[in-house]
Amino acid sequence: MQFSVKITDYQKNLMLNICDANILGKSISEDKLTVNISKNYYGDEIVGKDTAAKLLKNSSIINMAGKETVSLSLELGIGSENAVKTISGVPFLIIFKM
Repeated sequence: MQFSVKITDYQKNLMLNICDANILGKSISEDKLTVNISKNYYGDEIVGKDTAAKLLKNSSIINMAGKETVSLSLELGIGSENAVKTISGVPFLIIFKM
């Protein structure tokens, strides 16, 4: 299981953009909505599950996409299944830790 990540400092908070590596570079469309899983937004580095879990636990703001990524965050107790949105079968979840 591999994840694509981009880490940035946003207003003194660690912001993580993370997705399943296999959807990086794809466009997801449903009705009139298209979401690009761009390398510019999600693709600085490919990491394994342990590193992804550590990043998910330590980040304040998380933008995630993909079945494996969202499942991992829910397993770790990060986020709620009720907050997951799905576009063409691809789950998306945004977390703001206070």
